[in-house]
Amino acid sequence: MLERAHLAIIREVDRQGSLTAAAGVLCLTQSALSHAMKKLEGQLGTDIWLREGRSLRLTQAGEYLLAVANRLLPQLDMAEQRVRQFAAGTRGALRIGMECHPCYQWLLKIVSPYLEAWPDVEVDVRQKFQFGGIAALFGHEIDLLVTPDPLHKPGLHYEPVFDYEQVLVVSERHALAGAAHVLPAQLAEEVLITYPVAVERLDVYTQFLLPAGITPRQHKPIETTDIMLQMVASGRGVAALPRWLVQEYSARLDIVPVKLGEHGVAKQIYLGARESELQVDYLQAFIDLARRSGAATAG
Repeated sequence: MLERAHLAIIREVDRQGSLTAAAGVLCLTQSALSHAMKKLEGQLGTDIWLREGRSLRLTQAGEYLLAVANRLLPQLDMAEQRVRQFAAGTRGALRIGMECHPCYQWLLKIVSPYLEAWPDVEVDVRQKFQFGGIAALFGHEIDLLVTPDPLHKPGLHYEPVFDYEQVLVVSERHALAGAAHVLPAQLAEEVLITYPVAVERLDVYTQFLLPAGITPRQHKPIETTDIMLQMVASGRGVAALPRWLVQEYSARLDIVPVKLGEHGVAKQIYLGARESELQVDYLQAFIDLARRSGAATAG
């Protein structure tokens, strides 16, 4: 009946767009692939695809099996990888997804002592999930998600690892340098430099500017923290970043932090994990180390 190979075929046909291309990726002949799927359709009593000219369209049953394939195949791949690691004498692997641009420098401080404490655990940090890591966590592509904006879903647990303050960053020569705090209206004529993230996920907008009905004169996305802060130091704009990160860069760049509003903008960094794996010792050890490092950073 239904086997892993069938799910792999359905997923690859969806990815490649044709039976021929999918067969090439899966190292099968097209006739063998077609025969396997026709046999499955006969056993299940329903079509998986309908032909529309030269293209294939999934039936309702096919759509369901594609969803199953996208959910189960990553888990099976992970299980095989873990077992191979056990067989090779490796305890396991910890794959960390980043959904927080400025947290990479902080994470590096944790990875080094963690590798020393857990020499038989492989660690992989993946930044490609910085624009949406929940699906990767559910899909078993990663084991931990670093995020300042947890999306609570059944089966996931978020552990707060440290508090921080989001601040405005300006050049030492800027008119706002040395101010006790900045008001939203004072940014109306500024060039605001941010990471390339949707406005609804930027705290400087959601918690500061938009509630006051203010938008900056120009919004300029920049991918890297170094370039962003060099632009700020040269007087080409302002940015909003964690205070601890600004303090690290201020030693070599002419930048200063300014509080956003009279009461500031408070944030937290969380580590998200699947609830079913919270008892894995090396995963919990990383969370504990991150919490201790976060307390030191916040302090």
